[in-house]
Amino acid sequence: MAIKKLSRYAWAASAIIGLIALLAFSYNSVRETQGSFSVLLESYVLLAISVYLLFFLVLLILRYALLILYSFMDHLESLYKKREVPTRLYVEESSLPMISLVVPAYNEGRVIQAAIRSLLLLDYPNFEILVIDDGSTDDTYEKAIAVAREQQSISVRVITKRNGGKAEALNTGMTAARGEFILNMDGDSKLSSNTLRACIRHFENPKIGAVAGNVKVINRENIWTKIQALEYVEGLAMARKAQSFMRAVNIIPGPLGMFRKSVLQQVGGYDHDTFAEDCDLTLKLLMRGWHIAYEPTAIAWVETPSGLLDLLKQRYRWTRGILQATSKHSHALWQPRKAGINCFILWYMLFEGVMWPFSTLLGNLFFAYVAVQYGLATLLFYWWLQLTVLDIVAAAYCVVIEEEEPSLIFYAAMFRLFYINIIDISKVFATIEEWRGHTMTWGKLEREGKL
Repeated sequence: MAIKKLSRYAWAASAIIGLIALLAFSYNSVRETQGSFSVLLESYVLLAISVYLLFFLVLLILRYALLILYSFMDHLESLYKKREVPTRLYVEESSLPMISLVVPAYNEGRVIQAAIRSLLLLDYPNFEILVIDDGSTDDTYEKAIAVAREQQSISVRVITKRNGGKAEALNTGMTAARGEFILNMDGDSKLSSNTLRACIRHFENPKIGAVAGNVKVINRENIWTKIQALEYVEGLAMARKAQSFMRAVNIIPGPLGMFRKSVLQQVGGYDHDTFAEDCDLTLKLLMRGWHIAYEPTAIAWVETPSGLLDLLKQRYRWTRGILQATSKHSHALWQPRKAGINCFILWYMLFEGVMWPFSTLLGNLFFAYVAVQYGLATLLFYWWLQLTVLDIVAAAYCVVIEEEEPSLIFYAAMFRLFYINIIDISKVFATIEEWRGHTMTWGKLEREGKL
């Protein structure tokens, strides 16, 4: 106990000494100018921002380093498992369990038939397809029924209901599902043929409650969608691979997630009180002690916003939804011993959703001010350069690991130059309006039928 007390005193003393040193340094820097109080105040403010941005940069570099390290370790682990002799379960075709594929759809008439037909090509002997028409006002139901009536060998059921939102549609599918396992996907997604076999093997581990799939952009047609393709590879795939190494993926994506049906029932299915039902459900699973794996070879191809306005609306909704889910489970933020890895996950989500966007914009404004006021334009250049270098290194690594198009690396420079700043502004507005309790409604992204 005495050692613990001394340790606490040492930390407190170090903090006090550090603060005194910073104040002395800043005071000495302006003393010779004999400036006014405003000059002194400006000096303190600039110093404080500088220290904060340095702290943020250290955290950012540490984040990139750990994500690359853990994702590479997960990559090596997956390669090793491929070389192993198949284990106990799911070796024989007859032992493969039934999987129910639940497809919630609201006004997906342009893409629903392509989505269903992609599922009919899945390499798996025992599955059913459930299309949940969530009160669509277009021809989604008619088109889904038309495909269902064509099938003889594979069960395709179309369930129509009043409009109640995606969470309610997914819960309807969960209730109607006959399978021991449930794969939830979006009505605008197209799955790779190996998806079911690739995901089901993870459930040989009884601690695995769900498996997150890999989401990739299919409509790579303009600068916005190509940058998003890089963003999905770098910002989503790399993070999930790193988290998978710790069996603690923080978001099972809506386009592709497989669950034990019993686990979904245990946690009460999807809730309606957030705009990120996938994130909320994932946190519910983690809080119950379930592990979540990531399967990079199970791919869901999705159509992303091709215009700036739709993109900003999407990210605004995502940010508010993630903040709502994080707030809902915020009790774990202050219980590191009890919550364990879940505490770290929540802080990580706050870092990426709140601290990162605010810090990036603050850094740009700070260095722009310093460049104009003091003629130190090189500082702004170096700020952007070091962030761009981080993005390029991460992009190159992810392109190699994911076996993606090498041309995506080129978009890393544009990603930092303008794209991320636009997205961060949207995230900051979303954070402020969520904090203020601003009313928000579901937005529907209009599909172009690129599947």
